[in-house]
Amino acid sequence: MAGLPRSVLRSCRLIGLCSASAALLALAACTSLQTTDNFLGVITPYRIDIVQGNVVTKEQAEQIKPGMTRNQVRDILGSPMLTDIFHADRWDYVFTIRRQGTEPQRRTIVAYFEGDALKRLEAPELPSEREFVASISRTQSTGKKLNLELNDEQKQALPRPAKAEPPAEAPSGATRNFPPLEPA
Repeated sequence: MAGLPRSVLRSCRLIGLCSASAALLALAACTSLQTTDNFLGVITPYRIDIVQGNVVTKEQAEQIKPGMTRNQVRDILGSPMLTDIFHADRWDYVFTIRRQGTEPQRRTIVAYFEGDALKRLEAPELPSEREFVASISRTQSTGKKLNLELNDEQKQALPRPAKAEPPAEAPSGATRNFPPLEPA
């Protein structure tokens, strides 16, 4: 290296510095890919839908009345997500959903009992069934009705199928004789 001109040494240092900078940028880009939802706005990694717990809607909560038995509450709301042996008179219904393309949701409903009878139900403002379905829908409704049938004009525009050839007759002597399945 001592015999090389200074301009060659500067070029080598510049190339080395550029290579190191490019490598650091590439490593930084790899770590940022783990936290973003897409790569260059084109490739979106698949993320599974995570649904946990019981969906409790406004209609279900309206059916619950104080004095109902535990079995009646279970029939309407389903089995509770959490029961605690230290708080036997409390049932927790927890619902969470994380779905790509929609906002994550979390709701907690608590049923309090005295013995076998429901004392009260604590629930946040719950969505109706229609509101819940709309909140987890990935596509926004355009209000247009989908036409799933062809009208007469569209049916006439379809290409006609080719005429089917009559089936060829089976060659003579092509029948097979199989032994019986059970002894006679």
